Amino acid sequence: MKKVLAFALIAVSLLAGCGEKKGEAPKVAFQSTDLTGASFAKDFALTDHTGKPRTMADFKGKVVVMFFGYTQCPDVCPTTMAEMTEVLKQLGPQADQVQVLFVTVDPERDTQKLLAEYVPAFDKRFIGLYGTPEQTAAVAKEFKVMYNKVPGSTKDGYTVDHTAASYVFDKEGKLRLLLRSGQGVAPAVHDLKLLLG
Repeated sequence: MKKVLAFALIAVSLLAGCGEKKGEAPKVAFQSTDLTGASFAKDFALTDHTGKPRTMADFKGKVVVMFFGYTQCPDVCPTTMAEMTEVLKQLGPQADQVQVLFVTVDPERDTQKLLAEYVPAFDKRFIGLYGTPEQTAAVAKEFKVMYNKVPGSTKDGYTVDHTAASYVFDKEGKLRLLLRSGQGVAPAVHDLKLLLG
């Protein structure tokens, strides 16, 4: 076991040095999952909580954090949104170069009015996005997001199981990172600072 561990450590140190020239500082790595070069999550066409049509191009020049959820989510969604509020606080003035997007996977219940009340309550800069059930399905497919209604005791009392992670795009609108649910604020702050330069 000790030999395997020693070889693993040697391999990691060799890989860490690949591509570096003498005198160059080592490349700083992201703490979240690096998706640079991924061929999905290229664009969307949805409506924001003010009624304005939106695509990824609207946010060029900003680092975009995109989360899929729904307003009646009991735990993951409000926790993620609260964490993003804290991330922006810790970024200080740089926070104005970040756009947080909340995309609902419950278009039947999450109306424009409800999104307009829910999303900016976390931070006035946050934007809620919605579409028809068909538009929602198309965007979820493009972004490889899974969601599924779980019946409740009443017709409207269902919950929605969904992918619990956030995508991060650089200032050019290219997918760069996956922020895992539950990883906390510190890795997000670290990685967004790298993308903000």
